[in-house]
Amino acid sequence: MMAEPFEPGARRFRRRRRRRRDGKPRRGLYLLPHLVTTAGVFFGFWAIVHAFNGKYDLAALGIVLAALCDAIDGRVARLARATSRFGMEYDSIADTVSFGVAPAILAYSAGHLSDLGRTGFVMTFLFTACAALRLARFNVAPSRYKGRFEGMPSPAAAGIVASTQWFVSFLREQDVQVFVPGAAVAAGVAILGLLMVSAIPYRSFKELDLRHSYGTLVLVVFAIALIVQEPSVTLFVIGLLYAASGPAEWIYRRVAKRPLQRLAEPAEGQPVQG
Repeated sequence: MMAEPFEPGARRFRRRRRRRRDGKPRRGLYLLPHLVTTAGVFFGFWAIVHAFNGKYDLAALGIVLAALCDAIDGRVARLARATSRFGMEYDSIADTVSFGVAPAILAYSAGHLSDLGRTGFVMTFLFTACAALRLARFNVAPSRYKGRFEGMPSPAAAGIVASTQWFVSFLREQDVQVFVPGAAVAAGVAILGLLMVSAIPYRSFKELDLRHSYGTLVLVVFAIALIVQEPSVTLFVIGLLYAASGPAEWIYRRVAKRPLQRLAEPAEGQPVQG
């Protein structure tokens, strides 16, 4: 008995449906999170170019847009069931450009750290090196505490550099004469770098329940309204408060003897999820 002419195509269709039932994503969905990560690299490179050209506010915008891409690429990968070791490594390389190199170049250029000679160069390089180390540690070693990052996240440190640039520009637009010494800029980026590689726990906010907690939802909506009202001021204040929150909570818990809940150590040879 002869087979029907469309049977091979039907078999291929059935195989594709079986693969989708098995949880394997379509090729387009598999590439989607990588495209979002690539967009983050683009904005980081964009920030570097604008910093070299003296367009510091646009450079800060590039860093913020790269942070938005970094915030959603992991979620896109999970929704598309396209998480992979390659995606994690690519994300870390992209973050090194966007949150390690770009903020350092912005601080070096906008803060005129070339006037400090070798000191300015070393301080900004310290930020880049610490960001790379922080990202490498995040890939291979989980946080020891529930709901916490170990050390300040690199996007947060980069965001503080970007929001500081916006805040200074805002003050100058209000005819407020602002002079930030190069030594203060160099010290600031060095402190941010050290906070990234420190063992100080920082809140991750990944456990916020916006679907079942009405109070949390109201707080988030209020924060968004403040950011929209005057982002150059609000983001700067939020960044400073977040940077200070880690050491402040760490000191409080040590004094009050209220340690954080430790997570179980992963078994030897078990892969670590970033």
